Amino acid sequence: MIPNAIEVVTLFVDDIAVSKAFYQTVFAPKIVYEDAVSAVLAFEGAMVNLLAASQAPPLVTPAPVAPAGSASRVLLTIRVTDVDATCAKLEEAGIALLNGPIDRPWGRRTAAFADPSGHVWEVAMEI
Repeated sequence: MIPNAIEVVTLFVDDIAVSKAFYQTVFAPKIVYEDAVSAVLAFEGAMVNLLAASQAPPLVTPAPVAPAGSASRVLLTIRVTDVDATCAKLEEAGIALLNGPIDRPWGRRTAAFADPSGHVWEVAMEI
């Protein structure tokens, strides 16, 4: 129904500096982008976005962000060519959107939905 190639895995973290240091030590990825609340790391075939948990609510609303240690804290992103058309297909299949489509300030149009266990997935395209 939609592509199955993961583009970005967003991990909600409590301390960007500590998390970034860990990933650099373990995987030595190239840093694609970073600011005070995030660091995007290039992995082979995908990127990992370390995002301060405090910044996560707008991405997954109305689903809550789980506190550290209590549940999954991941947003899985799949690149699509047309977010609106993909959302229409999802809705036709009976899958409710959590949010979106929304034009984000970082140049992407996104929409989110959850699997039956509550793991949040995002479809995204550049705008």
